[in-house]
Amino acid sequence: MTTVPLSDENGYDRRSLHERIAADLRDEIMSGDLAPGASLPSTVRLKERFGASNATVQKALLLLKNERLVVGRAGASVTVREHRQSTVRPASSLAPAATGDPYPWLGEIAKRGGHARSTLLAVTEVTPPADVAAALRLPAEGSAILRNQVLTLDGDPVELVHSYYPPHIARGTPLAEQRRIKGGTPTLLTELGHGPRLSVDHVSARIPTQEQYEALRLPGDLPVLRTLRVVYDADEHPVEVTVMAKAGHLYELRYEFTPE
Repeated sequence: MTTVPLSDENGYDRRSLHERIAADLRDEIMSGDLAPGASLPSTVRLKERFGASNATVQKALLLLKNERLVVGRAGASVTVREHRQSTVRPASSLAPAATGDPYPWLGEIAKRGGHARSTLLAVTEVTPPADVAAALRLPAEGSAILRNQVLTLDGDPVELVHSYYPPHIARGTPLAEQRRIKGGTPTLLTELGHGPRLSVDHVSARIPTQEQYEALRLPGDLPVLRTLRVVYDADEHPVEVTVMAKAGHLYELRYEFTPE
């Protein structure tokens, strides 16, 4: 007879103690129980609370420091960073920018006193991943125009973006050129007669790929928020599919619904 270990049956947390301590404190920071600017409990109190040694508590705090959630040094109080978490409103990214205005995402950050930047890494024609190809309704082994960029906030990389476009829409337009698009792609798509009318997001938490880990300078094995966004025009044709990856511990998504 096969014996099932009690640890499996009871769902025992196999992580190291310092990782478990960091996880509990991280949740309190992200939920607001430990507010921005607040001091974390002292090392003595944390040792008592978690039954841990001084070295274990310090390892837990180092994880949170590397994740940019807290600041402080050994022998001094550790406090929650002011910018503990940012809220993203996906619907706001669909609106075309007015003539001469920056892309809405950049404008919103500027209004809050931050400095955001979009850096275009590459523009090429590729065979996209299977889920992207299906969303774009491409034929077997069909290609798409890929625009790859990274978004930074106050100098830190915060989002890796891969945007794919059907070739019949993108070829011969700025979408297929190695340059930034003034006002963003919603503005250009509108000018091309494919203005965004509906966006569908598929959001999941995943372990980061090597590319995401390096581009976002992630501090450890924390998951990323992966969003696969499909944008449709007025004729319900997919005109853009974007795969976005954000550090999961630094962002939350906000969706607003109106009852019908």
